[in-house]
Amino acid sequence: MAEILTRIIGTGSFLPERVLDNKYFEKIVDTSNEWIMERTGIKERHVAEPNVASSDIATVAAKKALKSAGVKAEDIEVIIVATITPDMFFPPTACFVQKNIGATKAAAFDISAVCSGFIFGLTIADAFIKSGKYKNALVIGAEVMSKIIDYTDRNTCVIFGDGAGAAVVVPEKGNRGILSTNIHSDGNYAHLIQMPGGGTRNPITKEMIDKRLHYVHMQGRETFKIAVRAMEQSCLEALKQNKLTADDIDVVVPHQANKRIIDALAERLRIPEEKIIITVHKHGNTSAASVPLALDEAISDGRIKTGNHVLMTAFGGGLNWGSILLRW
Repeated sequence: MAEILTRIIGTGSFLPERVLDNKYFEKIVDTSNEWIMERTGIKERHVAEPNVASSDIATVAAKKALKSAGVKAEDIEVIIVATITPDMFFPPTACFVQKNIGATKAAAFDISAVCSGFIFGLTIADAFIKSGKYKNALVIGAEVMSKIIDYTDRNTCVIFGDGAGAAVVVPEKGNRGILSTNIHSDGNYAHLIQMPGGGTRNPITKEMIDKRLHYVHMQGRETFKIAVRAMEQSCLEALKQNKLTADDIDVVVPHQANKRIIDALAERLRIPEEKIIITVHKHGNTSAASVPLALDEAISDGRIKTGNHVLMTAFGGGLNWGSILLRW
């Protein structure tokens, strides 16, 4: 009897129209196009308009994914939105998306796993589907990072962008779908990437805002070393789980944090660059939207083909990281 696997049957994405190139940042902070390109590989990033929230861009990506999948919104049973830039603390951003698309039967909730959010969300959806709990799930990564970035901090403002990506997943008999997932965390390094203010640790006060604690704070150099090692170990775990080698992987969809991190990971895994999906140069780091944006692009332009072994991997604040291996 054929095994039941969780298969992605449709994807969608959205990027705001406004684009900030590196010359823009040369005007507002002490930096240069050359410095940004050398350190990050980022040329430009998309930024939402002031009146746009995460649920707005998540909704567009969700509708595209539903159309791609040929699934009606009313047939979706669960919506998982991965975001660290929710519309508000509560209700969940997923509930706004549910209302916007008319998914009247769906349970809807958010998860916060930062840049690994889509990997964590898809792992949850996979567990729901394989347990028989749900049949149609919608997983979204959506971020309006521009609203939590300090545009006087040259170390962070040049890195992040806004965007959303979504996937519809269903159970299917056969050998196409998610073969394995692994997710990991280490709170000992939580201080490396965080937004200290706004929660119950540092509630909203004038003092908190004056200290600029309501913006992203990141220790990039320390994070870089851990990110490469963690994603490498997670990818090797995925290969071992499925008795595969790096040579068996056709496409790698990594978190688009930094071109140097992607290059270092590819070198450690001994996977040639032509197998790596790279969008960081034109999107920047879109946190939880990073992997689904890159995945949707690779599907749309034909780089991912039926039967391909696709390895998705991400790393982010928490620290959280993980990988998903699937046969397309």
